Amino acid sequence: MTSRRGFLAGLAASALAPQTSWAAAGSPAFLSAGKDASGAFLLAGLTETGEILFRHPLPDRGHAAAAHPVRPEAVAFARRPGRFADVIDCRTGDALARLEPPAGHHFYGHGVFSPNGSRLFTTENDYENARGVIGVWDAADGYRRIAAFSSGGIGPHDMALRRDAPGLVVANGGIETHPDSGRAKLNLPDMRPNLSYLSLDGEVQEQLELPPELRLNSIRHLAVRADGTVGFAMQWQGDLGEQVPTAGLHLPGGVPRLLAEDDARVLNMQGYGGSIAFCADGSRIGVTSPRGGVLQVMDTVSGVLLAEHKMADVCGLAPSAGGFTASTGTGQFYAVSDSGQHVLHHAELAWDNHLIPLI
Repeated sequence: MTSRRGFLAGLAASALAPQTSWAAAGSPAFLSAGKDASGAFLLAGLTETGEILFRHPLPDRGHAAAAHPVRPEAVAFARRPGRFADVIDCRTGDALARLEPPAGHHFYGHGVFSPNGSRLFTTENDYENARGVIGVWDAADGYRRIAAFSSGGIGPHDMALRRDAPGLVVANGGIETHPDSGRAKLNLPDMRPNLSYLSLDGEVQEQLELPPELRLNSIRHLAVRADGTVGFAMQWQGDLGEQVPTAGLHLPGGVPRLLAEDDARVLNMQGYGGSIAFCADGSRIGVTSPRGGVLQVMDTVSGVLLAEHKMADVCGLAPSAGGFTASTGTGQFYAVSDSGQHVLHHAELAWDNHLIPLI
């Protein structure tokens, strides 16, 4: 039998033992899903300039990924309405687990780890009951599913950790779908998107809905600034000739601010906000549109549109030291700054929608 002294000594030794970190996987700067020239799907770890450090095959098209905050592990999520989430050892490329949601659910393409990495949260569609769900998985016990709770709305897509307080912020897009109907939108006459702020145990702490005239603006993607301000990108489900904003800001407890809504250039987004990111100092926010082939950058104080950068099939977006890094479905990897854009790297594959930063 281990003595108390021996037990405590073991605890001390384990606390001092070196822990495997992202350095063991080459210290990637980004994760991104993609498709290679043969049509095979993958998740890749990338350097700051877009070179591939590692890749892992996926059974079907991926969408976004979640990086463990300490261990060199990533979870690659299937594109909606997929039913796989692959847990990958990024040192070796080995598969550690394949997560599947319960019967009657599918993943929505996004997830996030708790701050200490002990839990993984996943956005899901309980399509038989037309409700959004957040799945909870024990990352310390083989990613066993341990709980689930309401997302606070219909069609939860992106999700992020709050920065102002413990908890989650969820982009409930408001669109009801069912796998039997493919990607058809089943409730446009009465859809109501929202931002839901939840505790890590699922308690609804605050919800934000858009004005009634913007109820067709599906809230889809999120970025969170250090002060807790949430940037959200939207996808318009109405007439594409209507001039509607594709981005907004919300600080919990306050009212939303819609950006560049009076600027005619928002029409160039074709109603589709693909990814959103704050720049490093939070003074600007960028939103991409693969449909429009543009990245628009707005001032977070005035809300005005500062710049528009044209890049074919651009969608992935992340902050960088000089402004933003963007990736495209044509394999390009761009640095974007006030002075313009330039190609950092070109890969012979198509990058998917999101560029997940690890730095």
